[in-house]
Parts: sequence; C-alpha cells; structure tokens
Amino acid sequence: MMHPARQAYVEEAEEDHGMSLDEIPVDRDYDIPSAAAGIAPEKASAILSQFERKRRAATMAVPTDDGRVRAKLRELGEPITLFGEGPADRRDRLRELLTLQAEQAPTESPDVAMEDAPQEDQEDQEEEFYTMGSDELLRARQDIARFSLPRAKQRLLFQKQEASIPLRTHVKFRKEIKERLQAFELQGSQTAGDRNVSMTRISPNGELVAAGNWGGSIKLIGIPSLEEKMTLRGHTNRVSGISWFPGATLPESNVSPETVNLASGGAEGQVNLWSLNKDTPLSTLEGHGQRVCRVEFHPSGRYLASASEDTTWRLWDVESTTELLLQEGHSRGVFAISFNSDGSLLASAGLDSIGRIWDLRSGRTVMILDGHGDGHIKPIHGIDWGSDGYRVLTGSADGWIKCWDVRKVQRTGGIGAHTSAVSDLRWYKGLDDPILGTPPGLDEKGNQLPKKSSTFFVSSGFDRKVNVFSADDWTLIQTLEGHTGPVASVDISRDARWIVSGGHDRTVKLWGRNDGEGI
Repeated sequence: MMHPARQAYVEEAEEDHGMSLDEIPVDRDYDIPSAAAGIAPEKASAILSQFERKRRAATMAVPTDDGRVRAKLRELGEPITLFGEGPADRRDRLRELLTLQAEQAPTESPDVAMEDAPQEDQEDQEEEFYTMGSDELLRARQDIARFSLPRAKQRLLFQKQEASIPLRTHVKFRKEIKERLQAFELQGSQTAGDRNVSMTRISPNGELVAAGNWGGSIKLIGIPSLEEKMTLRGHTNRVSGISWFPGATLPESNVSPETVNLASGGAEGQVNLWSLNKDTPLSTLEGHGQRVCRVEFHPSGRYLASASEDTTWRLWDVESTTELLLQEGHSRGVFAISFNSDGSLLASAGLDSIGRIWDLRSGRTVMILDGHGDGHIKPIHGIDWGSDGYRVLTGSADGWIKCWDVRKVQRTGGIGAHTSAVSDLRWYKGLDDPILGTPPGLDEKGNQLPKKSSTFFVSSGFDRKVNVFSADDWTLIQTLEGHTGPVASVDISRDARWIVSGGHDRTVKLWGRNDGEGI
C-alpha cells in the first residue's frame, strides 16, 4: 500500500513531467508539489501539516488502562468522559490532546512521551511515587493495624452467626423495621440561631445534638426537649463538620466531660476540639489552607481526619494535636470523609465527583469510586460506611445515592434519592458495634435475631426533604417533610429512636415515633 503523499507525488510527476516510477525517491522526505504543479501553496502546507500530525499521533505513547487515561485527562484540565464515549474513544481523544500539546510546545512539554523512548523511562512515568513519612505516622499506622484486626475478627464472627439465621426470619425482621420506620413523624422544631444550620450530629447517648451554623457557633441542644444547653464559640466562619468522640456521653466509656468530646471544622480553615464544660476550644488544629468541610474521629478516638477544599484530607493525633498525614489524591476539594467500622479504611470524596478508599495501614488507595463511567456526574457531598465494613454509600449533587462494595471493587446499588442535590447521608449502624462488644440480640425463645444495623439509611437534600430508605431493596420507606428551605444535614441516634435534621430555614427538627421508641 503506497503512502498517500507518495501516491499524489507519483501521479503529479507522471502527468506533468513524464517521470517514471523508478525515478521516485524512496526516502519518505517527499516534496509537496508547488503551485506550478497545480496545487496551491496553502493547500500543500495543509496536507503536509496533516501528515505530520498523524505521524506524531501514531508515535504518541498513551496509557492503555482507562483509569490512567482518565487521570491524564483530569491533569490536562479536560473532561474525564464525554456523553457516549467509550474507553477506546477516550484514549483517542487523549492522543489528539497530547499531539496538539506537543505541537504547541515541542521542546517544553515534559509530559509527552514518545514510543521510541527508553523502556525504563516509560516504566518510571507509570510508577506510583511515595514520600517518606514521619516516625509518628509509622507508629500510627502500626497502631491502627493492631486496633483494626481484632475488630475485623469480631465483625466477621457476627456475620457468620447471622448467616446461620433462616431467611424467613430475616424477611420478617426487616418487614417489622420498615413498619416501625413508617411511623416516624415530626416531634419538634427549634430555631438554632440567626444563620442557616449547616451541620447536625447526635451524641452517642442520644440526648444531645450538636448543631453548627453559618455564623460559626455550635449549639448543644437537648433531646427530646430541644432546649439549648450550651453554645460553643470558636469558629469565625461557617461550621461545616462536626464529629462526636467515640463513646462520649456514654457512662460505660468513661470519657470525661472535661476531655475532648467533640470536634468541628470551619470555613476559616481551622479544626477545633471541645469539651462539654467549656464554651471555648481545648485545642485548635491548623494546617488547611481553605475551608474544612468535614471532620471525623477514628473509631479508636486517638486520631481525627479532616477534609478540606484545599484538595487534601489530613490525619491528626488527638492527644498531641499534631498533623500526622497530609493526603493528596483528589483534583478538587475534598468534601466528605468516613472511617469504616474496623478503623482500617477511610473513604474520601468531594468536588471532583470521585471517591477513594484508602488503607490507613499502608497508605495505598484500594478502590476508586468512579464506576468506570457509572459513577457520579456532580460533586459528592456525603459518604458513610455500613456496619458490615465493606460497603460504603455516596450521595451527590446529581441527586443520586450509590453503594460501593470494596470486596467486589464495584458499584452494587443506587437510587435517585432526591430531586435536587443530596447534602448528607447516614447509614444506621445500630448498637451492635465491636467498640462496645455488643452481640446481636436474641428473641424471647433465646434464638438469635438478625442485626438492625445497615438495614436502612437516611438522607437530606436541597429539595427540602429527609428521606428514609431500605438498604435491602433500595426502596423509599418514608419521606419526612417540614423544612421550608434546603436541608443541609441529617443524623440518626444509635438506638434509632430519633432522626435529627437541620437546614437553611435556621431550624433543627426532631423526628421519631409518638411512643418515643426506636425500631
């Protein structure tokens, strides 16, 4: 098959100059015929440019792995996928972009790798790079491993016990839970300041709710009276994240009210640690360059994670108040974080519409929550683990909640939860938590009952609704309406007696059964 440029040259030569095929040069350095040969210089130049571009594109080295292709597109500031685009199309688009980049700056682009480059250089470009961590981080990773392994063992034991329960018992048990959840209704409403309520989290004993607002204050409100007990002042801008210390307010945990009971993050970039008998912070953790969107205590209580719009999440030592880890990996702000029940994994997600699962014992990413084209298409605002330790929920501004399975490394469920953005979500974890060693319950005959944990979850949305969903079949159990503005946050008490929400109507609302009992 003769090269198109050579074919054109041969035809022109034979027609206008009577040249034979044997006289045609074979060195591929073709001279495009001039205007005298019947082709305008501009057209000849365009043909040459087209050939040169195709030659460059053919030699351009592009990743074959679709995940790496997406990462490179994100690095170039291009959409990671277009409507109807498959992996092959996406790879061709990246090749064209890299070719154009090479043309514009052929000597200045270190990102362009040619196929004739040494094999070692190509391997180096695909290699993951790690920075040396501190001795404190190493000890923290070892401590997390020692903490998580017994919990994982206990969790697996619970799951094996539950697997022996007959299916009809599971079906009957979950049907009763749905019926009890359908009886939830508004039990009280309280204005929580002069500004929008941005975050609500219920204390472990279910008797307090910490409500942060746009003004920077946090109000501790009693349940079910909704009386204001205390106002914590320390942030100078919107409170975005609140987390209760594991076991705080529980008599059996021996957490003193004078020690750290609460953590919060603000839009000014600070993380504050609070006691329950002082209205100013015990400590302030500084390091983030932008708004702190969420904070979360590790199940051990020894560490605290914070997510920020500066595109990082960080791990802190609570006792020494020092930063142990600054973790990058997101291309835009990190909005949500959550530890699994064992404390071995952390899930992060944010404004880049992608979630990541991190192994805290090694620092590696074990799963990327993008679904290979089936992930979220807008920023992720909420993320939470189930008590089973391997499933995680994400809620997005696209209105969807999706479930991801770390064992299968894929998405396993999803539901169009709200007609507007999902602002927050909480998966019910129940009382059967390994941190307290509580086993699954027994019926009146002594037979083991299924666990209530992970049977349902709640979500809040900018459509002014709080929704309760079944985690078994992803059906809507109940819609709680009462807010007159977007709902920014929602939470469930450990005993499932109460659901608390807060929103832009400046109110905190309490939902529950009229008999005051849980599920």
